[in-house]
Amino acid sequence: MKIVLTDAQTVTNGDLDLTVFEKYTGDDELVIYPLSDKEETKARLADADAVIINKTVLDAEVLACAPKLKYIGIFATGYNMIDLDYCRAHGITVCNAGSYSTDAVAQTVFAFLLHRANRVADYNAFVAEGGWKNSPSFSPFVFPTMELAGKTIGIFGYGSIGKKVGVIAKAFGMNVLAVPHKKDQPADGIAELVDLDTMLAQADVISVHCPLTAETKGFFNAEIFAKCKPGAYFVNTSRGGVVIEEDLRDALESGHLSGAGLDVLTVEPMKHDCVLLGAKNITFTPHVAWAPYETRLRLMTIVEDNLKNFIAGTPTHVIV
Repeated sequence: MKIVLTDAQTVTNGDLDLTVFEKYTGDDELVIYPLSDKEETKARLADADAVIINKTVLDAEVLACAPKLKYIGIFATGYNMIDLDYCRAHGITVCNAGSYSTDAVAQTVFAFLLHRANRVADYNAFVAEGGWKNSPSFSPFVFPTMELAGKTIGIFGYGSIGKKVGVIAKAFGMNVLAVPHKKDQPADGIAELVDLDTMLAQADVISVHCPLTAETKGFFNAEIFAKCKPGAYFVNTSRGGVVIEEDLRDALESGHLSGAGLDVLTVEPMKHDCVLLGAKNITFTPHVAWAPYETRLRLMTIVEDNLKNFIAGTPTHVIV
């Protein structure tokens, strides 16, 4: 089979060997592109049997240009960029990579929380600028800090990442509330499963871990932010599209939310006129929560196994 990788640059900067997929091409070929826009994707998939993507959009218009396509592998858990109805209708198997980034994303949540709680970057800048050398006190209280112990974290979406966040929160002595996105999810002794309004009213920290679906798109809007406990800190490491960014900015500027940590935006890379740029008490990372080397290596293994299993007739991590 001919295998095409459309956006390899989003998975590796050269530290991962993508030629591992060559062994599955037989007498055909593996073609690796750093990035592909829509028109390039149409042309590049014209004679492809399989495509492996990260964030390349495969809508019906693009897929119609790939008459031989039998398999789509995803370097990600999310699959909102693929027209699944088209795939079902045309017998295209779609396989994602579930649970590969659980530890890395949960770790990023607490990077944001510790940044907020301990102000390490702010204090480091203060020292670098000579503030400590010129301080009359051995312990200058320049920036307010806080303990996480005793605070309440609310987890919206209680899958594998949400549960890992709950485990870490417990280790910090936090109270854990969770709103699962699956009905009838059983209690696990880590989080207290509650309704949305209870979580919003009680949580000092809200951490979002839901998939982007028709139901969750724009879910965190002005009405939801207004229900949050005054001074709550908002963290989103899921998908940018679950947030109405103008409403988040308003909640930050008004002081109703004390801050936010975002790894994702609705449009990525960030637009020059992004409404959240420069908002009060906001911290960004550029969609890299999933990206430690160990995490991407694990991802490669899952994606390769998915392809191998599809070829063997026993596909794994099947979406359709």
